[in-house]
Amino acid sequence: MVEQSLDTLFSALADPTRRAILASLSAGPKTVGELAEPFDLSFAAVSKHVQVLGQAGLIAKRRHGRSIECTLQPERLRPLATWISDYERFWNERLDELETVIKDIKRRSS
Repeated sequence: MVEQSLDTLFSALADPTRRAILASLSAGPKTVGELAEPFDLSFAAVSKHVQVLGQAGLIAKRRHGRSIECTLQPERLRPLATWISDYERFWNERLDELETVIKDIKRRSS
């Protein structure tokens, strides 16, 4: 289940337009029309990107009359942060071990 969740999140974030949409939403809720403004894409193309982000749970959508308002769901990024944190800890430990080995080699050769 977690693996599938990560796959969905990575897939949704793989596109630069979708990442830009999320960055835009970090400033606050916006309609799909407002999200489409900075892009040289059709409204339908931006709507498709919004749909992918919604399916990944990264944004929530609410209908307001004829428009759809999108809101960032930052807590949905937590599994990615955890996954990255685990690898960060792994590599920090390995680099600390490498530093110890290098210091030991330098001490022996002096």
